[in-house]
Amino acid sequence: MNKQLINNIKYGAKACFLALSISMAISCDGLLEEDVISQIGNNYLNTPKGLNDGINAAYSTMRSWYGTERGNNFSIFGTDIYTNGSDGSWKFMNTYTNQFDSQNGHVRELWDELYRGINTCNAVIERAENVTGISSDLRAQRVAEAKFIRAHHYFLLVQLFGPVDLQLSETKVPTKEVSRAPISEVYASIIQDLQEAIPNLEAKAKSNDYGRATRPAAEHLLGRVYITRATSPAGSAADYASAEPLLKNVINNYGLRLLPDFGDVHRFGNEINDEVIWSVQYTRDPLTNGGGNNAHVFFLMEYDIQPGMIRDTQNGRPFKRYKPTTYCLETVFGERVNDSRYKKSFVDHFLANRPGTYNTTFDPTKQKVTFAQGDTTIYLPGFEMPLDEQAKTPYQVLTPSRYTEKLYPSLNKHLDPGRVDRTQFQGGRDYIAMRLADTYLLLGEAQFRQGKISEATETINAVRRRAAFPGKENQMEISPSEMTFEFLTEERARELIGEQTRWLDLKRWGILVERVKAFNPQGAPNIQDFHTLRPIPQNQIDRAEGGASAFPQNPGY
Repeated sequence: MNKQLINNIKYGAKACFLALSISMAISCDGLLEEDVISQIGNNYLNTPKGLNDGINAAYSTMRSWYGTERGNNFSIFGTDIYTNGSDGSWKFMNTYTNQFDSQNGHVRELWDELYRGINTCNAVIERAENVTGISSDLRAQRVAEAKFIRAHHYFLLVQLFGPVDLQLSETKVPTKEVSRAPISEVYASIIQDLQEAIPNLEAKAKSNDYGRATRPAAEHLLGRVYITRATSPAGSAADYASAEPLLKNVINNYGLRLLPDFGDVHRFGNEINDEVIWSVQYTRDPLTNGGGNNAHVFFLMEYDIQPGMIRDTQNGRPFKRYKPTTYCLETVFGERVNDSRYKKSFVDHFLANRPGTYNTTFDPTKQKVTFAQGDTTIYLPGFEMPLDEQAKTPYQVLTPSRYTEKLYPSLNKHLDPGRVDRTQFQGGRDYIAMRLADTYLLLGEAQFRQGKISEATETINAVRRRAAFPGKENQMEISPSEMTFEFLTEERARELIGEQTRWLDLKRWGILVERVKAFNPQGAPNIQDFHTLRPIPQNQIDRAEGGASAFPQNPGY
């Protein structure tokens, strides 16, 4: 086993209980109930072991977003590149109907978990200075990690909800005194936390205790924060200039590199690689894996009832949640001669694991098919193959005109064949939350926004050359005249599809509503301007002193 895997940061059971026991945050259900949740005493956090477990507990709240159904629904659904598949009870997050309201379970759960993490970070930051038996350097690192996590959580909250309650000290007793701080104050706090964290984090690509935040992770995050603030009510054009040196530093000074083959970035078993800046840790141990990384189920078509096929761990458990839009497949990934990313992001064929002779199910050019073990059963050419060509094949051909909410190209980035059986929902792959290609794309965007078109072009070309089929690198390069905002939006989609960025990107660019109306037929009829913010959970409003007058709901909900 890879030594780094053995040394991964562990979000153990004790750490998880600790998060619950010390987090009487303003945003927890049952706030006024003071039941003892664990046997860990209040003073435990004031010990070296308690401080370490406290920061691990804060890290564990990252699992409320990355790789979960709620995190994916918030960031994948209701965009221009994904719409809903056939199954699941959360389609209203794609269609923007009035079912998406303040009683939404995803909204409540995410809000509560992020605030639990924030309060745990507050406790670590405040108590660290009184912990003895620990070196000053390690104490400073742990505080820096807590500030990284707190900044990360508030960054998510302010993007999703706008003004939120800004709590920067430990909540030790239940309170109902809360308010919505202005967006400018939230961003100022996020930036201050990251600026203070950066000098005390490990200045290397990978932490010695893999999974902990490092200096390049904080610099990447701060660069994204500046770029996002720039288009918010609190932003200015100077934010792009502030982002540029941070992102350049991540690219140039930590030994990170774009992997030569785009397909290797998310290859199963290669989760620790030179392109990964930071990832959220999952395990194969059910005691320390929380709900698991579940991203492997959501992007898959219904292959498992087709002739010659049965569900297996290799091809995944198809929940049929997210279907690529026509715009995604035909425009974003329209060029496939030079660009390898369509080929390496989507599953284009299936191999028989249930041999036999069957009636066909969707291919009208043949009535029966016969398969031996390992034969191709389904081929997705990605274009309208002529019927006479389809008829010559011994397998079913699924062309775009036959795509349905059950049958469409499956994204392969999150497949998890390491699960114990074909039904297991709790995956164990680490979730890659930050990687160097995104740093390049953010840098290119910052340069573009400053009018540095030539520099932006070369920055983006670094990503495009890597994405090329071998020998096609020159053809993949763009010229400065081709470096447009529209091109940038599509390049981010090509590179980062399925990586929980798209909704947030469209929102910060101010084009969410227009892009959904243009390219997502299911979401188009209902989306309105107010949908650029999510609803504040009703239970948060109800438990605020003064109710809705003190903690008002976002408009439209």
